[in-house]
Amino acid sequence: MMTIITSPTHDTETTGAPASETGTPWPTIPHEVELIISAMDAGRHAGPGRRNLSRTAWRVQATVRLFIDQPGHPARTVFSRDIHSRGLGFVTSERLPLGYGGVVDLPAKDGTIVSVACTVLRCRQATAGWYEGFVYFNREQTSTERLTG
Repeated sequence: MMTIITSPTHDTETTGAPASETGTPWPTIPHEVELIISAMDAGRHAGPGRRNLSRTAWRVQATVRLFIDQPGHPARTVFSRDIHSRGLGFVTSERLPLGYGGVVDLPAKDGTIVSVACTVLRCRQATAGWYEGFVYFNREQTSTERLTG
């Protein structure tokens, strides 16, 4: 189930202004993360893969809140690599526990936040201090175009 929260996001890293004023839904991805994602994409082999659904490259900062977290625990920051109707690939500096459910908050092009129920399917070390992973959407999302443009 996709829940749309209609409050505007803030571009706190550049101006602190609402996204509608800056055109940036959430803070930009750090250069270090861009480098990690680029290296991972370059290292991907060209042979037939396991992926049945085509993914759209999509680079944004998002947050994940897991149901096992104590009340008041801050949301975990993830940086998306790609998205499709069944899930989101990401890079993060914090290892996420496998198999746990939660909610991923994704910035939409119109400045709203889209909250999607998910399960952490994979989270493994990509390089020192960084992990690559995948969250599976608990229900297929038919409107990912709203997010990616």
